Amino acid sequence: MTRALARSFLCLVVAMALAPHASAARAQTAAESWPSRAITWVVPFGAGGVTDLVSRKIADLLRTRLGQPVVVENRPGAGGTIGTEFVARAQADGYTVLYASGGPMTIQPNLGLTKLNYDPLLSYVHIRGVSSSNQILVATAAAPYNTLAEFVTYAKANPGKVNFGSPGPGTAQHLAGEMFQAAADIKLTHVPYKSGANQMTDMMSGVLDVSFDYLTVLRPLIDTGKVKVLGTTGAARMAALPDAPTVLEAGYPDAVNAGSTWVSVPAGTDPKIVSKLSEAMAAVLADPGIAADLTTNGQVSIADKGQAEMVPFIVDETARYKRVIESAGIGAH
Repeated sequence: MTRALARSFLCLVVAMALAPHASAARAQTAAESWPSRAITWVVPFGAGGVTDLVSRKIADLLRTRLGQPVVVENRPGAGGTIGTEFVARAQADGYTVLYASGGPMTIQPNLGLTKLNYDPLLSYVHIRGVSSSNQILVATAAAPYNTLAEFVTYAKANPGKVNFGSPGPGTAQHLAGEMFQAAADIKLTHVPYKSGANQMTDMMSGVLDVSFDYLTVLRPLIDTGKVKVLGTTGAARMAALPDAPTVLEAGYPDAVNAGSTWVSVPAGTDPKIVSKLSEAMAAVLADPGIAADLTTNGQVSIADKGQAEMVPFIVDETARYKRVIESAGIGAH
């Protein structure tokens, strides 16, 4: 081996030995300077639905808090699993954030509607809870029923003829409908949509008979008399709709249901980035405007659930939905 070749070989060995250290140093620098550019905020549902409406308000405040643009990107489809999977496959650098929903994370794994190319526990770091809320059962203004009891009586007399909408198969709203018809021993026809906006358009035009959805989406329709409230899926009455009876009051305890949201990033994201985002989210969710907005729209904050609490929360929710789905005989349909 010539002297020049020996020097080249030695340089190569040294470079290879130092490469991991250089890479680790770059990663550490990137984590310390995060965020240094725009963040993509993925919403796995279409524009106009509850997940989209709430998340945009949070993203706007987060932009101010972090000093970088937070760009909302809707990736709807397959009950929220398309957008949820997109984030699982994204680079774990803190610049792709998921506004996660219980449907794709805790319901879909139990329904078997589609093959999931992500693991709700292993594919993400779940950073902080956002909110939990019961659904509201509304009917068209011209519907021949005005109460839960009247609705059940009508549905029993017309099996399969009453339809209900949801923003997609396997969503919390879809499961609310399935749970209610199982508890009330009625047969409804499910009509899935890709976005809450399209669902509400058909609700107003009479294409849909009823819908299970959240107050954030339904409030304008309720206030203008375009839909009427039959009840909620809560165990206790909603402060924002104190006159609306619950499914528990109506005698259907197995129909009690709530949907939850939280913020997640791809697994492998640097703990420093996770910590920064968690702290920023805690500050945003403590904002009086956000807190008031959640209350006004019938939502309960779960911002007290940080990274340590979110995993057991998701495990418990998944187990709960598994019991509900199996006992109600809700299959992949």
